[in-house]
Amino acid sequence: MLHLVIADAELELVPKAMADHPAVVNYAKRRGKRPEEIILDGTYHHAALKKLPDGERRGRPDIVHLCLLNALESIANKEDLLRVYVHTRNDEVIYIKPETRLPRNYNRFVGLMESLFKRGAVPKGLELLRLEKESLGELVEEIGPDGVFVMHEGGHFVKPRELGRTLAELENPVVIIGGFPHGDFRSEVSGRRVSVYRKPLVAWAVVNEVVINFESNAL
Repeated sequence: MLHLVIADAELELVPKAMADHPAVVNYAKRRGKRPEEIILDGTYHHAALKKLPDGERRGRPDIVHLCLLNALESIANKEDLLRVYVHTRNDEVIYIKPETRLPRNYNRFVGLMESLFKRGAVPKGLELLRLEKESLGELVEEIGPDGVFVMHEGGHFVKPRELGRTLAELENPVVIIGGFPHGDFRSEVSGRRVSVYRKPLVAWAVVNEVVINFESNAL
């Protein structure tokens, strides 16, 4: 079983410190919600983010959306060989059941995330998505892996097929991929730092490389 963690993801509700910013207030009003109920999104809240610490990297739910679509629609997931988690910058973990089918439409995905942050689990009764307060270290410890691999542009270069072979040989490996646009992990991350390309890649491309090469050796 491969455990894929999208870590330090820039997925969060609008912080209280910027809930009264005109860009946030107007956007919330258009959507018929209170400012503190909406997901922070750099596309719409760019002006407000300038006043927020780490504002240049925050408000990127699109990264999580693309990573999850690629992972959950993979053959590995359909064959029950994959578990996917999202860990946020605020030390929350989203547990995702493998049968989950996320909205392809980005706006619908954002609406789903807003419901999750409000209710703690969605949809009611099925709880395909569940939100818990938990650090990255606690999540990894809970999984109990026999190998932890941190995808990092400064890590040791490994060909994708070699990484896939290594993952397939383990019983319970964890692969950690950053869910942020640039910079480094905010959380303490322990594990073998590896890179599958000699130049930076976007998070969802890394997801594809990891999962596809794992599949080619595990199936």
